[in-house]
Amino acid sequence: MYRTVVITGASSGAGRAIAYEFALQKDNLVLASRNIDELEEVKAECESMGGTAICVYTDVTSYGDVINLASAAADFGGNIDIWINNAGVLAAGSFEDTPVEVLDQVIRTNLMGYIHGAHAVLPYFKSQGRGVLINNISIGGFLPVPYGVGYSASKFGLRGFSASLRAELVNFSGIHICDAYPAFLDTPGIQHAANYTGKSIRPAPPVYDPARLAIAIAELAAHPKSEVMVGSASILLRYAYAVFPALTSRITAKVISTYLNRAEPIEKIDGNIFNTVKYGNAVHGGWGVPGKPKAHRKYIAAGLLMLSAAGLMLLRKK
Repeated sequence: MYRTVVITGASSGAGRAIAYEFALQKDNLVLASRNIDELEEVKAECESMGGTAICVYTDVTSYGDVINLASAAADFGGNIDIWINNAGVLAAGSFEDTPVEVLDQVIRTNLMGYIHGAHAVLPYFKSQGRGVLINNISIGGFLPVPYGVGYSASKFGLRGFSASLRAELVNFSGIHICDAYPAFLDTPGIQHAANYTGKSIRPAPPVYDPARLAIAIAELAAHPKSEVMVGSASILLRYAYAVFPALTSRITAKVISTYLNRAEPIEKIDGNIFNTVKYGNAVHGGWGVPGKPKAHRKYIAAGLLMLSAAGLMLLRKK
């Protein structure tokens, strides 16, 4: 029996990769995004892989749109088996240089969009007695990002929201709330980002193939658990901040500020914060080495050495 899977933000990047992964399993896909033209392309590709799909225009900041998405999914598949909250946006820039309406929109999209999704689908899950809600949160849920205050606020908020909801539903054994925390991904997300730094930006290495996240999410759907870290860098960064929060924050800020001082100047842009864009709608952003996780080991080794050295220095000062 094929499952009905809802994916928000399915028109590019991680969402598109996730759609392809479930299409290979011949599931019924409900593809949601503000970019309906790109969704139609994703639909055609998913159907060529063996899946069945519909496209539903959805702005996740609008609860009405999300309610409509849930209704369309139930009509399409009879039930809603899996709901994947994935749609998100990014704004880079110092806090005072980032317009407050942009910060508001980042939080409305990244945090309230996921809350809207959960609120819309839970009545269906409870009626069915089962369902899997998967939140694609990112390592940003554990690691604060300087020059991305709105993004960090939304991701830290998502972690608390999901943990609280999971505890509230502890007596509903058939309903699962799962969180995915990928490291930096090779997606077009940075290309789509609002950028008020005045400098060209790119994701920090190592970056991972979004297909790795898609496979991990498919595994979560089949075998639900509370959380999964995707990529060894995500594990390193999570525990680095847990053990050395001040040091990790200082290093992160220093790395970013040094990069911005040297980066190529560009005009400030709003990206896709308020409207869709016509560029960068593939799965990959062209930032990394997709499918070669061993290439990242040098970064992980360097990170471990750096943290070990920092830890020893702190111990000596005591």
